[in-house]
Amino acid sequence: MRLSRYFLPVLKEDPSEASIASHRLMLRAGMIKQAAAGIYSWLPLGFKVLKRIEQIVHEEQQRAGHIPMLMPTLQSADLWRESGRYDDYGDEMLRIKDRHGRDMLYGPTNEELITDIFRAHVNSYKDLPLTLYHIQWKFRDEVRPRFGVMRGREFLMKDGYNFDLTKEDALHAYNRHLVSYIRSYERMGLQAIPMRADSGPIGGDDTHEFLVLAETGESEVFYDSAVTDIRLGARDIDYDDVAQCRGVMEEFTALYARTDETHDETVFAQVPQDRRRSARGIEVGQIFYFGTKYSDPMGASVVGPDGTRTPVHMGSHGIGVSRLLGAIIEANHDERGIIWPEGVTPFHVGIVNLKQGDDQADAACDMLYSALVAKGLEPLYDDREERAGGKFATMDLIGLPWRITVGPRGLKTGVVELTSRRTGESVEMTPEAAVARLAEIYAQTQG
Repeated sequence: MRLSRYFLPVLKEDPSEASIASHRLMLRAGMIKQAAAGIYSWLPLGFKVLKRIEQIVHEEQQRAGHIPMLMPTLQSADLWRESGRYDDYGDEMLRIKDRHGRDMLYGPTNEELITDIFRAHVNSYKDLPLTLYHIQWKFRDEVRPRFGVMRGREFLMKDGYNFDLTKEDALHAYNRHLVSYIRSYERMGLQAIPMRADSGPIGGDDTHEFLVLAETGESEVFYDSAVTDIRLGARDIDYDDVAQCRGVMEEFTALYARTDETHDETVFAQVPQDRRRSARGIEVGQIFYFGTKYSDPMGASVVGPDGTRTPVHMGSHGIGVSRLLGAIIEANHDERGIIWPEGVTPFHVGIVNLKQGDDQADAACDMLYSALVAKGLEPLYDDREERAGGKFATMDLIGLPWRITVGPRGLKTGVVELTSRRTGESVEMTPEAAVARLAEIYAQTQG
């Protein structure tokens, strides 16, 4: 993409309404624009990152054997009355009536709707296990929306639902989701620690939240510092292997890590004193096992091996796709702007032409652009008639991980400058070598 043809409405000054880094930088970098309190339009740059995150989630969910679908944003209140949650959910639920006077709601979550789909089409234990998921916009009418996309009213979420014959099967689904979530976050350049949490209005006794440590986090968390040294990395996971998934779950949850709702000072005191930590965390996902909480009242059952009908065991599993974007920025920024991890960057590299209109510089930039595209990469070419300082400031603000700087002086010796946004280190090399290096870097980020 040539920047002269792109829509990138960057701001020079910090917006007065933004109090945390992610909100401030998303507004300044032209990624979002507020449409109403807690509701945002996603402008092209922000939308590209959102789709990158969404794609990683899709890939890892399907790698784990989960099946994508799509449910509507509006739901019938009758289903929620059937489960008993319609009156219990509270004022966060946006309740509306259609033109025929029927009670409807803008879905904050989808347990009832997915259970209704299941009971209509699945009758036998032979169709289990089954996990369905979708990525859909949700609405929760927050009393005080703030922090941009971190605590908005409308948000994009992946929510998945497992249906299993037994509790043991359902707990394997729980562990499978935990593994797939950790892999997803690591591909995004994040460490999200699974912490024992409170189930809230979803229900159930088994639940973990995934939290990214950040000063701006809304949750107070307590943990053993050794948990921050654990990584899944490039391990080959067989998601059908019950013991392997359970082993990963135990590895990541054996050490103390809890949110303030479940914090236990007596248990925490058993952690070696030099490893006890308290901090703030940003929640980016949560998994639940809740047994037959929804299948019992809604009649979601199957005929078992013995011929009798039994309620299925269920769980739900959410990832805050739009919230993740804010969390990634909170964990990856400096005084100049955003620093995108390679796995989620909107463009893989920025090309800065120091002398737009110079035949040699223009030709070199065009060659670089074509060579990068041929390698499957997306460059953003700053071809504007703008001073060099302004071009560098824009690239720093929007945070592309790599920048190639092209100028007449370097081209005299056949080199361009490849710069890392994260470290600031620059290396002079031939244009061909720069393209090969970037292709190598991004090949390592593929899932």
